[in-house]
Amino acid sequence: MARSVLVINSGSSSLKYAIIEPDSETMVVDGIVERIGEGQVRDHAEALQTAFDQMAESGRPPDSLDLVAVGHRVVHGGPDIYRPTLIDDALVAKIGELCPLAPLHNPPALLGIEEARKALPDLPHVAVFDTAFFHDLPPAAATYAIDKDVAAQWHIRRYGFHGTSHEYVSEQAAAFVGVPLDSARQIVLHLGNGASASAIVGGRPVDTSMGLTPMEGLVMGTRSGDIDPGVLFYLRRNANMSVEDIEEMLNRRSGVLGLGGEIDFRVLHQRIESGDAAAQLAYDVYIHRLRKYIGAYLALLGSADVVTFTAGVGENDAAVRRDALTGMAPLGIELDEQLNESADRTTRRISADNSPTTVLVVPTDEELAIARACAHLVER
Repeated sequence: MARSVLVINSGSSSLKYAIIEPDSETMVVDGIVERIGEGQVRDHAEALQTAFDQMAESGRPPDSLDLVAVGHRVVHGGPDIYRPTLIDDALVAKIGELCPLAPLHNPPALLGIEEARKALPDLPHVAVFDTAFFHDLPPAAATYAIDKDVAAQWHIRRYGFHGTSHEYVSEQAAAFVGVPLDSARQIVLHLGNGASASAIVGGRPVDTSMGLTPMEGLVMGTRSGDIDPGVLFYLRRNANMSVEDIEEMLNRRSGVLGLGGEIDFRVLHQRIESGDAAAQLAYDVYIHRLRKYIGAYLALLGSADVVTFTAGVGENDAAVRRDALTGMAPLGIELDEQLNESADRTTRRISADNSPTTVLVVPTDEELAIARACAHLVER
C-alpha cells in the first residue's frame, strides 16, 4: 500500500481535508466541511469527525490507509519558524503567540491541530507555514522603513504569504517551459479570495506583495490590500472607529466585496454586463492594482521569462488575465486570445508564439506540496 498524508487546512468556519499519496501525486480523497459554528457542525471537533465520516462514506477512511503523517497548513510562522516542523506542545504555544500577526488564520489552525492530535495521537503531525518560502527575502524587500528599534522589538517585517503555492507553481512553471529553475526569472500571480504576487529569480523570491500580515498588496475578495496608513488614523480620530472596527472592515468588508458588493467574480462579471457601476469600479480597481504590481516586478527583474496565473480567479477567469496584461507587448508580454479563452484546466501556455515572455496558467496544488513536505520530514 502506498504511503499517504492527511492534509488539513482549518479556517474559521471551514475545514478542508485531503489524503494524498505524495510519491504518485494521487489525490485519494478530498473534501470540505463548511459553516462550522453556524449549523449542524458546532465546532472544529465535530468538523473533523464529519470529515472522517465523509472519508468513510467515500470508501477511504483514514485507518484503512497507510498514513505516515498529518500535515497542517499554518499561515504565520513569525521570524523563527519557517521549515516544516513536527508539532509538539511547545510549537502549539509558539503558533498561539503569533496569533496577533494572523488573527483570522492562526487561531482556527490551532483548533484544527488540537482536534487532529486528539483524534490521531499515534501519527506525527507536521506544521507547514505559508511564510516559509519568503523567509529569506532580500533585506531591501523585507524591511519596512520605520524606526528600526521598534521593528526589531516587535518583529515587524514583510513576511509574505501563500508561499507554499508560489513555490510549487514556480517549480511547475519552470519545468513546463523547460527553463532551469536556478536561472528562471518569474512572476507568479496567486489570485483567489486572498491574492498575492511574487517576483522569483533562480527559484528564490526577491519580492512579494503581502507583508507583515496577509492584508498588504493586491486588492482581494474582502481585503483592501495596499492602503495609506493615514486612512486608519483618520478613521480612528474622526469616525470614532475602534482598532477592532477598522481591522474588521479592512479584512472582511473591503476589497472587491467592499466596493462592488460581491465576492464571486462570475457574479461580478454578470453585474458589469448589466451596467452595474459599482461592480465595474470594483473590477477596475482590482485590475489597476494588479497591473501596477506586474509592472513593478518587471522593473525589478529587468524582464521575465515566465508570468504565471494561479488559484481560483487566476486559473478560471480569462477576462482578468486578459485585462491584467493588455497593452504590455512593449514590455515583452503578449497573450494569445484564443488560448486564453480555452476551457482547458490543465497547465497551459496562453501567450502568443512571438511573446518574449511566456504566460502560463498553472493550477496550484498546495495540498500536494504540504504532503510532500510532511513525508520528507518524517521519513528522512
